Amino acid sequence: MNLNEMAEQIFENNYNVGWWNEQQVLNLSKCKNTNKYNYESAETIGCKIALCHSELSEALEGMRKGLMDDHLPHRPMVEVELADTIIRILDLAGFLGIDIDGAIKEKLEYNASRADHKLKNREAEGGKTI
Repeated sequence: MNLNEMAEQIFENNYNVGWWNEQQVLNLSKCKNTNKYNYESAETIGCKIALCHSELSEALEGMRKGLMDDHLPHRPMVEVELADTIIRILDLAGFLGIDIDGAIKEKLEYNASRADHKLKNREAEGGKTI
């Protein structure tokens, strides 16, 4: 299963259990393929992006404190919260119907050719350290 298929499946599952509603989907369908989102769609997308942030914050807190996850106690919290972040991102990608699989592959290819992603440039004076 590629990431696009996974995104579609995650969105469909989340829609079926009520994490999305028909009005949200209807609002977005008016804006698809234009990259011009109406207020309602922008608000929905913004909220979903904020939820991705919250998962990353939980991952950081779990890592900082060395916590194990509450729901999967055999796994470190950082691991589970990173998984939650990816699930939320793929859910949003499924909702938007975007080619997340292709975008990631193209971005990795592009990053491989970037000067600021070369070790010698990162180690140089003024290079990116993080």
